Amino acid sequence: MSDCIFCKIIKGEIPSTKVYSDEHATAFRDIQPAAPTHILIVPNRHIDSINAMTADDEQTVGYLFSVAKKIAAQEGIAEGGYRLIINTNADAGQTVFHIHLHLLGGRRMGVMA
Repeated sequence: MSDCIFCKIIKGEIPSTKVYSDEHATAFRDIQPAAPTHILIVPNRHIDSINAMTADDEQTVGYLFSVAKKIAAQEGIAEGGYRLIINTNADAGQTVFHIHLHLLGGRRMGVMA
């Protein structure tokens, strides 16, 4: 998708602080972190949201969680714990319509209501 900011980050057209990249996923630090470690993990193939997923996307989206596990270990937050979040559509707080998994850690997280 030509106007998607995350697609542009994946292609290297917009600078980011990448922490992981392979043929299926890219991960980079959030520019407005909500925790000491706040990394966005995105599929390299554009998928608007969880609601836009097809059966063909299941393996790709599941792979994001495997990447999150690797990055949590790499960042030194795996043992202490971390939070994974996917927001779907505007009422949930999705502002970039390219599926992305938030990896948050580096401090004790509060209970979510």
